[in-house]
Amino acid sequence: MTDLTENQKRDFEAAAFRRLVQHLRERTDVQNIDMMNLAGFCRNCLSNWYQDAANEAGAPLDKAQAREIVYGMPYDDWRSKYQAEATPAQQASFEGNRPKDH
Repeated sequence: MTDLTENQKRDFEAAAFRRLVQHLRERTDVQNIDMMNLAGFCRNCLSNWYQDAANEAGAPLDKAQAREIVYGMPYDDWRSKYQAEATPAQQASFEGNRPKDH
């Protein structure tokens, strides 16, 4: 592996995070429940991790603020525009696969 400085690692990780967030903002067709069922995390998880990091660094951030950073708009707006009702199959898969800390 290439020797990277800590600053390079941070900058590259931040760039990858920004690209992931932009990708998720563009893929509004991908439902959070599908992400949870396939990958074990979703946009809400990502916003929770962001909030945790901010709070640990002494930069208080509430859930709504963190979600707006990830969703690119208030969460309720995103839900009303893009979130579909989960099917029984999606719900069953989620219950069988959901991470224990959710």
